[in-house]
Parts: sequence; C-alpha cells; structure tokens
Amino acid sequence: MTMINNWNREKYIQAWDFATLKHSGQYYNAPVENVKIDYISHIGAVTMELMWFLKNTNSVYDADLMLLSGVLHDTLEDTQTSFSEIENLFGKAVAEGVLALSKNENLPRNEQMADSLERILLQPKEIWIVKMADRVINLREPAFHWKNEKIISYLTEGKLIYEKLHTADELMAQRLMEKILEYPIFLEKL
Repeated sequence: MTMINNWNREKYIQAWDFATLKHSGQYYNAPVENVKIDYISHIGAVTMELMWFLKNTNSVYDADLMLLSGVLHDTLEDTQTSFSEIENLFGKAVAEGVLALSKNENLPRNEQMADSLERILLQPKEIWIVKMADRVINLREPAFHWKNEKIISYLTEGKLIYEKLHTADELMAQRLMEKILEYPIFLEKL
C-alpha cells in the first residue's frame, strides 16, 4: 500500500549515491573566506527542503519524482552524466525533469534561465517545486566574494522563478517569497 507523499527509500539512496559519485570533487565557496564546501551539501539542502515540503503540504504529489529529480537536478548540467544514464536508472519522467531543470549552455547566459523555466512549465508540478526549492537554497548567504551585481542577479532570477512557478503550490511559493524578501540583507551597504 502506497502512503501519501511517501517515497521509495531504496531508490532515493540509489539516487543519493549516484549524485555523490557524479559530484565528487566539486565544491562551492562558503560565506566565509577560504572555505570550500562539498557540492553534495547543496544537493542535500535542496532535498531536505523538499522533504520538509512533502511533510507539511496538504496536497498529494509523486514524492519519488520530486525527490529523485531534486537529488539529481544538477547532474546533467554540472557533471558528465547523460540523459540515458538517468533514464535507465531512474526512469523517463525523472530524466525529463532533470533535463528541464538544466540550463542549456548553448544559449547566451542571459537567456538560459528563461529557457529552463519554459521547459519546466511543460513538466509535472513536482519539477516546478524542485526548481523553487533549489532557489530557496540558493538564496541563503552567498559566497564571501560575491559582489552586489551577482547577488542582485540571483535575486532577480528568484523573482522570475517565483513569477513563473508560484502556481505549482502555495506552500513552496510562500517559502520562496520569504527567501526573496530576506535576500537583500546580503547587499553591501553603499
């Protein structure tokens, strides 16, 4: 018997191990100078945001699609992973979700987010929620070396993500808006 918003733990662990191996050796800069964080920490934070959401929503979702896509959301964009690898291990719906969540590097940088959002809009709402959760996590304290221009860019993208995807679910949209409203505190005082 399937319970509402429960997920397949074995498939989740398989996806976690897959993402850990694929992102091995990748780091990002911490808010503290000269500190690097393993990239898998970002994946874990997005996944925890999604687990919080699934626990607190009154709506019913395909939790496997949501969590597997969340764990794998950066594998096509940031690693040597292929679409067929994801499809073979985790199914077509997950692979298509991860593809939609991936920026098209062949487009000019200023068009990549809008393109990704248009492809996300063609996906099930679970993928929309993954994108919002990803931006919630990305709107935490920025890397120590980020300047106002980069911070404003992330904030502007956050607002665009909210504008395009907020109808997916009120709870996650509210969470994203909270982070959008808090994020300007990281702008340097002029």
